[in-house]
Parts: sequence; C-alpha cells; structure tokens
Amino acid sequence: MTTQMTRVRPAAPVKERRRTRTTNVADVGRPGFLWAAPATLFFAAFAVIPLLMVVVLSFMAWDGIGDPEFTGLDNWRRVLDDPVMIKSIWLSLLLTGLGVAIQTPLSVMLGVWAAGHQKNRAVLSAIYFVPLLLSATAVSVVWRALLDPNFGVPAEATWLFGDGNLFGEQATAIGVLAFVSTWQFTPFHTLIYQGAARAVPPVLYQAAEIDGAGRYRQFFHVTLPQLRNAIMTSTILMVVGGLTTFETVLILTQGGPGTDTTISAYYMYERAFKSFDYGAGAAIAVVLVAAATVISLIMVRLSGYDKMRGTTEGL
Repeated sequence: MTTQMTRVRPAAPVKERRRTRTTNVADVGRPGFLWAAPATLFFAAFAVIPLLMVVVLSFMAWDGIGDPEFTGLDNWRRVLDDPVMIKSIWLSLLLTGLGVAIQTPLSVMLGVWAAGHQKNRAVLSAIYFVPLLLSATAVSVVWRALLDPNFGVPAEATWLFGDGNLFGEQATAIGVLAFVSTWQFTPFHTLIYQGAARAVPPVLYQAAEIDGAGRYRQFFHVTLPQLRNAIMTSTILMVVGGLTTFETVLILTQGGPGTDTTISAYYMYERAFKSFDYGAGAAIAVVLVAAATVISLIMVRLSGYDKMRGTTEGL
C-alpha cells in the first residue's frame, strides 16, 4: 500500500503595513483652528467688519444726518490733493520716528536692568511702571497742566523755558508730544525687553565669560542678538501706535500752532467730527491703516522676522 503525501506550501508571510507619521517640530503642541475661533470671530466683528464699513464710507458723501450718497473717488481726490493732509502724513512719520529712536534704547537698557538681581530692583521697577497704568487722556491732562505757560513749571522757570510757551512753536510742541509719549509708553516696551532678557540662556553668558568677555561685550554680543525678536515686536508696536496717536495731540496742542502738529489721526477727527465730512474722514482712516500695514510688513520682511523660529515654540 502506497501512501501519497501532499506537501503543503507554507503561506506567504503577511507584510505589516506600518504607517510612518512624520512629525513637524514646528507643529508640536499647536492647537487646532477651533481654539482660535472665538478670537477670530471677535476680531472679525470688531475690527474687520468696521474696517470694511469705513472703506465703503470713504466712497460716500455723508454729513452724519442724511443718507450717504455714493460719490466715487471724490473724497480720495480731495484728501490726496489737500496740502494739510500731506503735511499731516509727514508729521505722523516724524513723531513715529522720534518715538522709535528715543524709546527703543531707553526700553532696552531699562528692560535688561529690570531683568537683573539688583537691590531694590522690584520696588524701583514697580514705581517706574506707574505711567503704564494711566490712560493716555489722563497723562495728557496732567502734562498739559504741568507745562501750562501761565501757571505751570515753565512760568516759574523762565531761565530754562524762555517765555514759557512750549506750545507756541512747532519745534517745541513736537518735542513736548515726543516727551509725553516717551514718558507714558516706555514702561510698556520695557516689560517686553525685561521678559526677553530673562529668557536668554545663562549658559551663553557663562561661555562669554570664559572667553574673557566683560559686561559690555556680553551686552552687545549676547544680550542684543538674543533680543532681536523682541526689538522687532516692540518696534512694530511703536510704529502702529505712533501712526494712530490721537489723544495726546487733542489735549496738548489741538493740532497747533496752526496746523504744525496736525497729524493724520487728528486731521481725520477734524474732518469727520468738526467739519462733518465723514467720507473724507473715512478716506484718511483707510490711508492710516494702509500705511501702518505696509510699514509693518516691510519691517518684518527686511528684518527676517517672519523666518525666525524658537526652539521652544509650541511647547
């Protein structure tokens, strides 16, 4: 009897399919869009939609009482041909440039100092940050009283201030505006630099000290390069804030003497709420928004700020 054996071939092994997932370091810990939805809706309701309404109004003629009438580019022609408007743009850029040039070095030095461990540092920092708690209107009212040519400090110190009328000439009036803005907003930017200076890794200073770098070389070769992101953020905020300054001019100089301190934001107020020319006022507002946006984008592009990444970003 012959037994026939059948040889069974083993089944081919099943290959496991492993899904390899590539994880981008920049995406680690980042929340999804739903997390940003409330802020996005809030921004759209109180920023984007009103801005679109202002853009539409810039093509209308409206005195605030009747119905708006479409006039096309008439408001834009009148605004761009107005010599006061051109002058106000240059004054806005001048005040903004003075603010950046004065506040940036002061804020950097004070912020780096406040990030240290000096004696009584916390108390002195708290006192210095008091102007940050006040509104621009309150600060302007206080300084208007202090610099009053009849009853203020200049009236008592004629040896220093001459006739005491600091608001009577363009140069001194602009100097007062720049000084008051610096006094109020430097503490805010100091906070930015204080936080950035505390985030600098101590190992960098230790390595610099081993290489023989003193305190000043450490500041210029370690601290300042590490503050690059903070400097760009602070500068953009200064530019946007400088171009939209209003309360300080309204209370201190009211655009005077003449139109020597009439910046664009104040001129927008005059055209819209004093002359009841809301179409022209809306056109000036759109110009301000466009100027602030373009300048900010240019600064970001030239500085390479949009390509900077932190090692702890998203964690």
